[in-house]
Amino acid sequence: MENIKKYNKIFTAVFNVNETDLNGDFSITSVDNWDSITQLTLVSELEDEFDIMLDTQDILEFQSYEEGKKIVKKYNIEL
Repeated sequence: MENIKKYNKIFTAVFNVNETDLNGDFSITSVDNWDSITQLTLVSELEDEFDIMLDTQDILEFQSYEEGKKIVKKYNIEL
């Protein structure tokens, strides 16, 4: 499976949304159920799927679908 599909699958599962909902507007400020619990779940799922360990700063900055893609790419994961 392509990495972007894996990335999207994690978002759709964690937030219980359709893949078509994932866009530049999908962020902590626009998604009602994006809270500390879903944030930790999202980070954990991404770390497990891509075998990476996000540092604290990356976790704090991971506040949108698009920003998450930039952060994951920092770990040499091509999306």
